[in-house]
Amino acid sequence: MTALLIILAAIVLLLAGYIFYGSWLAKQWGIDPTRKTPAHEKTDGVDYVPAKPAVLMGHHFSSIAGAGPINGPIQAAVFGWVPVFLWCVIGGIFFGGLQDFGSLFASLRHDGKTVGEIIKDSMGSKAKKLFIIFALLVLILVIASFVNVVAATFLTASDAVKTFGFVTNPTGNQTTAIISLLFIVLAVVYGILTNKCGVKTLPATIIGIIGIVAIVCLGLNVGFAMTRTAWIVFIGLYIAIASLIPVWIMLQPRDYLSSFLLYAMIILALAGIVFAAFTGGARDIAFQLPAFTGWSQKIGPMFPTLFITIACGACSGFHSLISTGTSSKQLDSEKHAKAIGYGSMLIESALGIISLIAVGVVSSQFLSQDDAGRWVFAGSPPNAFGTGIATLFSNPGSNVFNTVKALLTLAVSVFALTSLDTATRLSRFMFSELFLKEGENSWKDATGVRKVLANPLFGTASMVLIGCILGGLSLSQIWGLFGAANQLLAGIALMAVAAWLGEVGKNNKMFFIPMVFMLAATLTSLIITIIAKIKAMVSGAAGALAWGNWFQLCFATAMTVLAVILVIEGIKTFAKQAKK
Repeated sequence: MTALLIILAAIVLLLAGYIFYGSWLAKQWGIDPTRKTPAHEKTDGVDYVPAKPAVLMGHHFSSIAGAGPINGPIQAAVFGWVPVFLWCVIGGIFFGGLQDFGSLFASLRHDGKTVGEIIKDSMGSKAKKLFIIFALLVLILVIASFVNVVAATFLTASDAVKTFGFVTNPTGNQTTAIISLLFIVLAVVYGILTNKCGVKTLPATIIGIIGIVAIVCLGLNVGFAMTRTAWIVFIGLYIAIASLIPVWIMLQPRDYLSSFLLYAMIILALAGIVFAAFTGGARDIAFQLPAFTGWSQKIGPMFPTLFITIACGACSGFHSLISTGTSSKQLDSEKHAKAIGYGSMLIESALGIISLIAVGVVSSQFLSQDDAGRWVFAGSPPNAFGTGIATLFSNPGSNVFNTVKALLTLAVSVFALTSLDTATRLSRFMFSELFLKEGENSWKDATGVRKVLANPLFGTASMVLIGCILGGLSLSQIWGLFGAANQLLAGIALMAVAAWLGEVGKNNKMFFIPMVFMLAATLTSLIITIIAKIKAMVSGAAGALAWGNWFQLCFATAMTVLAVILVIEGIKTFAKQAKK
């Protein structure tokens, strides 16, 4: 019954935040349903394409979710369920939702352009360039991390010696692999039906859902296997192509159709929580996670570790890149901005609470205490999520348990692969922006070597190659930086939108507390990482000079320096605005 009360409390609070705080923000900023959006003003059939609200909601929610709201809250559960619950709810309403909605609104007022252009308007061209460099570093971590996550959801131990082929009686990972491959084909078919054959959204959606059911049924009986290296190469080629072709071919239809899997996953999890609440006594199911375990655990002190680890379940800088990079270019009307920009974040916070409940049900399998009494999470967060939710329905090993867990593993893969599509497209936009001069609208307007560097093919190939190489080396070294870099980006995005709102005379006071808190938490985390790596190298500890430690040290230092410079520019901007 504890799990049911937790999720009901979360839903009530998040819904109240959407109705009251979200509506207040829309009124403060001046959301105008009669104003033409960039999707209509700059329609080009490639990036600027008006989308139906349900289609854009599918794209936006699928892209921002990734694996974050599953990985983060589960790993942070070592602090107990109360801290995770509070940060997911409070962070989602007043931090993450504010950032996502504010970024989307600011981009709508900047012709659908990225945070870099928003910064340029209020803080100048230098700050814009610095932000783009910072954002590209974060996107490299996003691509590297999620390439590894997706490859892991496709791979089983037996595939290490199997080069290529279909398999019968597939494992859950092999099932996920073939369904994901067929999902790509299904998305292209849906895009052609709705954009070239004139099929309306409703009948096309029915066809799409039937197709999803068909490929899921097929995948439960026939799987696909490749080696890890082969999967990484395939994923790299896929995201490169997906980022270059028009959004109506792959991005919009894939994300829209995948959203049904994601919504189904949430509904399935909620149904499992309700079912277990009234039948769990007979099957000895209980929410076992302590309310609070202490201020410091093996992963670090609660501040800043909790707020860095939970990431997308409460606030994520990556969301601002999606809001300003793809969603603002597809928004049909400003009246949908609140639902897509603010509502999607709150749904993600609810998913973070569901992940917390999942690990709470099976905490004895994944959480333990070391000799010092500190709590430690062991295992894969997606595995803990799938195991926990499937346990709500049936005992481990049963057909129901195995089927539910396989479907949940598929949904996690869909989350991560969708975020990869979008992250690669975003990196293409920002890579080109970095090398364009004032007055140049595209790479075709550039000259000399800048024309090559700003070319979408060059930017895409560079980012994918770097991301896949890093993703293929060591996830642990990359994921350790991803959380801090991602949250630091959130602090800078909050600062950027606040500075622009102040410049145009709109209320920006709601940004200051979230902005200062996120910057303080993330810079503290990065400085702790830098000091720890330097101490280890100086002491000559075994393995201290490994490439992963050097990578973390250099990357953390670069991001810290860039962030401090941007914060100084932001302080100067706010000071000038205060004098006016």
